[in-house]
Amino acid sequence: MEQTATTALDVDALRARFPSLASGIAHFDGPGGTQTPAEVGEAIARTLTGPLSNRGSSVASERNADAAVAAFRAAYADLLGADPRGIVYGRSATQLTYDFSRALAKQWSAGDELVVTQLDHDANVRPWLQVAERVGMAVRWLRLDPATGQLRLDELDEVVTERTRLVAVTGASNLIGSKPDLPRIAARAHEVGALVHVDGVHLAAHDAIDVAALGADLFVCSPYKFFGPHCAVLAASPELLESLRPDKLLPSTDAVPERFELGTLPYELMAGATAAVDVIASIAGGQGDRRERLVAANALVEHHELRLRERIESHLRSLEGRLTLHSVAEDRTSTLFVTFRDRDPFAVARALADRDVLAPAGTFYAHEPFLALGTGVEAGLRMGLAPYNDDADVDRLLEGLDAALA
Repeated sequence: MEQTATTALDVDALRARFPSLASGIAHFDGPGGTQTPAEVGEAIARTLTGPLSNRGSSVASERNADAAVAAFRAAYADLLGADPRGIVYGRSATQLTYDFSRALAKQWSAGDELVVTQLDHDANVRPWLQVAERVGMAVRWLRLDPATGQLRLDELDEVVTERTRLVAVTGASNLIGSKPDLPRIAARAHEVGALVHVDGVHLAAHDAIDVAALGADLFVCSPYKFFGPHCAVLAASPELLESLRPDKLLPSTDAVPERFELGTLPYELMAGATAAVDVIASIAGGQGDRRERLVAANALVEHHELRLRERIESHLRSLEGRLTLHSVAEDRTSTLFVTFRDRDPFAVARALADRDVLAPAGTFYAHEPFLALGTGVEAGLRMGLAPYNDDADVDRLLEGLDAALA
């Protein structure tokens, strides 16, 4: 189903699906995790209360477990434009990145190089730096330009060399929202035979993802950033997964993707994560397969979030003598990060919380981006939109900011 850019998201109908919004809290903490719709909780409870047992085909409890796994792989293949045979379940994006960094490192040696960026969450920096130290690899950095909020891609050809084995890059910054030019980065990496590992945790909450179009060889995301339970997903080609040999128990299967999933899978969380994809697909309604409806839903959400973001940005510009807005990239998500000239960001966050407005302060594990911004302060305030935010939420946020800065 195709949607025009002017079609409006029915935000009231969407909000009605989230029991937690009855609390009255205005949530601007989407980059840290969204609220959860009733359908997701119901899917978790329904699966967990069974009948449910280990996977198999002999009785209903075994078949239910097997069906939960198959449905999960199919749902995330649709969400990410990937092959269901290449969908790996994980506890968190951090865990998946650590696991795959160790598996990949078995193929690398001293003198090889890794590329990381100053735009990334530490989960896509530290695992690679630690692997490089153990193997004896050199590390090269793609630098962040604070003035543009984007990576210095004019340095890409110099940073990515014939010795590069992998480029680790974010799909979108969880701190300032910037979306780097992934196809350009991937094209350079592939030109020298390197792999591309994309931290898509923030991007997948705001964009329709096609891992092949992005040039991602490995792509990780976290369903709890877009309505699901706390878990993570990695997408890669089955052929790439076949080439990697993770550490695992001897009796456990050697099949792909299962050989990367350690221990018994949490079938109930997989069912909840599947339900989250179905909720997103339902936003646009209409016809078409699930992939088509997911893309259409993303267009509605993007238009809605951009309108609210522009409202907030306009107000922030009126306060520019009191704060600095660091979310300035031309291509970015609806996530805004500010630092204050004369206010403690934690005090501002507390003042907002007193009004039941949740916009947290900190650096949000974005260690390298925060340092690269050169703010001269220790933390800032982040305001991240989610699809269920509405104009009333924004009104409360702006009123709260005015009161905190008065």
